[in-house]
Amino acid sequence: MMPDGVQMRGLALGDAAGLAEALVRNREFMAPYEPARPGAFYTERGQRERIAGVLGERDAGRTVPYVLVAAATGTPVGTINLGSIVRGPLCSGGVGYWVDRAWNGKGLATAAVEEVCRVAREELGLHRVEAGTLLDNLASQRVLAKAGFEPYGVAPRYLHINGAWRDHRLFQRLLHDEPPPG
Repeated sequence: MMPDGVQMRGLALGDAAGLAEALVRNREFMAPYEPARPGAFYTERGQRERIAGVLGERDAGRTVPYVLVAAATGTPVGTINLGSIVRGPLCSGGVGYWVDRAWNGKGLATAAVEEVCRVAREELGLHRVEAGTLLDNLASQRVLAKAGFEPYGVAPRYLHINGAWRDHRLFQRLLHDEPPPG
């Protein structure tokens, strides 16, 4: 259940302008946790191109993208994606998210992660969902712990974030122990 005043819905091309504005508004806040991005990423055109690629991945069954919007205005206040979906014996996906600085600490990220896990289990039949955070991203680690994730390791120099290869703590949430769908 999303916190009052927020809705979670499927990502659409029409979200490009609002996401560009939200990303510009949160650029400095998110910089320590994000890869270096070209200036075009923060434009409506850049977001439209990015969203088109994400929707192609959705259509191929490899990702399920959502946008978090303020219910009163429709303004994007974050995104969450279930990506890297693999079927077969692994039956897994990875979750990634960000929330507007003004909405931090209100339970939005935790609620969105919990909803994505529900979709992963009930609609997609996935066995597990994984996530990774920078070692010092304690806020995101709290979100994952509240959503039932457990740490299972550290990946050295995992992603190039904010100008350097950075270690990540890896988390997983096991959703069920049933065999993979036939």
